[in-house]
Amino acid sequence: MALKKYNPVTPGSRFRVAVDRTEITADKPEKSLLAPLRKTGGRNHVGKMTVRQRGGGHKRKYRIIDFKRDKDGIPATIKTIEYDPNRSAFIALAVYADGEKRYILAPNGIKVGDQVMSGDKALPNTGNALYLKDVPLGTSIHAIELTPGRGASLVRSAGTSATLLGREERYAVIKLPSGETRRILLTCKATMGTCSNPDHGLVTLGKAGAKRWAGRRPRVRGVAMNPVDHPMGGGEGRASGGHPRSRNGKFAKGAKTRNKKKPSSKLIISRRKTTN
Repeated sequence: MALKKYNPVTPGSRFRVAVDRTEITADKPEKSLLAPLRKTGGRNHVGKMTVRQRGGGHKRKYRIIDFKRDKDGIPATIKTIEYDPNRSAFIALAVYADGEKRYILAPNGIKVGDQVMSGDKALPNTGNALYLKDVPLGTSIHAIELTPGRGASLVRSAGTSATLLGREERYAVIKLPSGETRRILLTCKATMGTCSNPDHGLVTLGKAGAKRWAGRRPRVRGVAMNPVDHPMGGGEGRASGGHPRSRNGKFAKGAKTRNKKKPSSKLIISRRKTTN
């Protein structure tokens, strides 16, 4: 993958940097794997705005992704690599030997014609889904389950990967992209390799309208508001606003939000690294 810069023929293209999507092989998605995607615009069931800075954006359809990879022992051939507007990584259309079609998260480096498989018989090749008990130590993995059979919930965004560090009794010790090291049951599945589209984090939108296409409305800084609107508002001239805090007065930047009584805390070996 590579980045693509634009000639400054318009103000919006002057600073725009996009991903060169030469890896994409299909323009239209598989119709049988589409579902409607309704937008809320940040409103709840009575129409009240409960989440700010949401609304608008391009109309989308949801691509049904196979996060469980539960079709064990049956090889599948990658037919297309596609763009998914609902996630940062690319997706791949896998056609199984029995004719069934499923979308999977595309690993980095996978190509049309490659074969993938899941289960005990699968080899530790890129794109194969293995139980953590079968994954070689030191291997990069993504799309990791937290509960056996529930489907992948960790390490699904573009360019991310985790590393299997070791095994302890019933658990695998995994280092996550955040730096956190935690235990996950060996009966959970993970996909070999790194998630696709690693250059996603280097994209520059170039203009405010590109953010609106994604369904994001303008965000006003708290220090630019009046005191009646935000705890950090008001003051003569450019006042600092005091300690960073939310609109409701809750301190930001450093306050721990994780519940101390959460049962899964005993599975975390070391917390993620923070800059505070």
